[in-house]
Amino acid sequence: MSRVLAMPPARARWLVWALLAVPFVIAAIVLHTRHWHPVLDLAMTELRVRDVGTSDTPLIGLPGRIGVFPDQGSHPGPLSFYLLAPTYRVLGASAWGLLVGMVVLNLVAIGLALWLAERRGGTRLVLAVGGLLALLELGYGFDVLTQPWNPYLPLLFWTVILLGTWSVLDGDTPMLVVVTAVASLCAQTHVPYLGLGLGMGALCVAAIAVEWVRHPIERRRLVRWIAWSAVVGVALWIPVVIDQLSTTPGNLSMLNDYFRNPPEPPVGVSEGIQLLLRHLDVLHLVRELPHGDGFITRAGFRLDGSIVPGLLLLIVWVAAAVLAWRSGHRMLRSLHVVIGWALVLGAISMSRIFGKVWYYLTLWGWTTTVFMVASIAWTASVEIRRRAGDRAAGPRRAIGAAVAVAGGLSLVAATVSAFGVEARYLVTWNDARNFGSQGYGLVNELERRGFHVGVPDTWRVPVTPQRVVPPGEATAEVRFATGAYIDQVATLAGSTVVTLYDPRSPAEVEESDGLRASITEALSTAGLAELIPMLDTNLFGLQVDPRVAPEVQRMVDRMLRLGGPTAVFILPPGSPL
Repeated sequence: MSRVLAMPPARARWLVWALLAVPFVIAAIVLHTRHWHPVLDLAMTELRVRDVGTSDTPLIGLPGRIGVFPDQGSHPGPLSFYLLAPTYRVLGASAWGLLVGMVVLNLVAIGLALWLAERRGGTRLVLAVGGLLALLELGYGFDVLTQPWNPYLPLLFWTVILLGTWSVLDGDTPMLVVVTAVASLCAQTHVPYLGLGLGMGALCVAAIAVEWVRHPIERRRLVRWIAWSAVVGVALWIPVVIDQLSTTPGNLSMLNDYFRNPPEPPVGVSEGIQLLLRHLDVLHLVRELPHGDGFITRAGFRLDGSIVPGLLLLIVWVAAAVLAWRSGHRMLRSLHVVIGWALVLGAISMSRIFGKVWYYLTLWGWTTTVFMVASIAWTASVEIRRRAGDRAAGPRRAIGAAVAVAGGLSLVAATVSAFGVEARYLVTWNDARNFGSQGYGLVNELERRGFHVGVPDTWRVPVTPQRVVPPGEATAEVRFATGAYIDQVATLAGSTVVTLYDPRSPAEVEESDGLRASITEALSTAGLAELIPMLDTNLFGLQVDPRVAPEVQRMVDRMLRLGGPTAVFILPPGSPL
């Protein structure tokens, strides 16, 4: 296993993709031996795929339960027909070619999902997502995943949307383009994905807005990727707009009229929530598992069971989300946000179903459930490792772990254990990264816990004059230090370290060292060698220096996000800053 984990991420991605592709290839070969003739919706699909590239190229999607026959509306767009057409034509415009076209699209979805996993977490996450995809392949079954029926075609692409949204929330803004493209495909193919796709897009926009506010130097890059996403989105919806402008009534008008004035009331919020909870019934899936592939699809046919198992899973997930949030693990936090938002969107979507609740209308919900279970397992793993590590390393390591979790504020725990409450303490800091941000937090938290703390007169304005500790009145000094300042403070007379911790993994330390080398080279080339020492003394100041090129600022920003060594010391009063 260690050899597999040591495999380069790109190689692991291709290997996992090849393994997941094998069942599809076998299915395509088996299907070639059968005499299959599409009927109903699948026949309608082949007609439209055949029309692609002709003067009758379709501009809208497959007809749906929208309006009144024969003047019914259709699903929003034709993108799935366009994507099926190349394989269909290469294989002789045969019915089998249509099925293989579906296989090709699912392999593309799997490839995108694994690529996103590689970007987020390297080989380990590629293997984990590969496992989830294998479970979904087996769960939906190849009868479903080889039929280009519009409710089935987006199923694996919903996985890509979830992973893409997670990527955007985790700071990978270029993946907004992927979310836009894949959500457009899903929404055009089957109308329930319209709300889901728009909802996930809204979450991406919210995440980018936060990034815009927090990191002004990134705004040009954000604008670039927002623009590219807009271009892709507009391009993919041009056929739909052409239909709307050239036909009376246009299909968009029919969809709007149908949802604004439905022929019957929707199932409602209560039924929608219950339906969502039934999709969270993992025990139902487990009961179907021994019966072979397609166990998720079979579970979808029985949505009249108890909501209790789903409610229990939801409670466990909420607890996991709280743990993840407290842990400060950004990737895990982002994943839980995406899953939580997917649950909200799912409940809304299910509550808006009109008429009979057909199994195919909500099959996508089981994918969210699989991700939900995976997020619980990951959170448990992180928590177990954290606690086991604490016990193994003793009290100081436990304090150090708290630094990573609460980012400076939790350094209070170490300070509390080292000092008596009755004394008076001067809090100072030598911060190489974030201009003392955590120092202010340390003062605040120590005071909250009953300590008599203050700061030198230098910080009388931000910390308030009444919290200034005059020279000679402090019992001891609490010194917060980061980066190169740690070694300097450690050499001061009477210095005692309370806690020392580096939140970075070995891979992140290696990445940070690589960034340092690249920044050093870039500054030297630009004639800014005098700024190089700031890598060790004032990383934030280096980032905001107007002389530094934007691409170098981005590297510095990445170093800041990775973090670095952090420590708290006890010093005698009057120690030099």
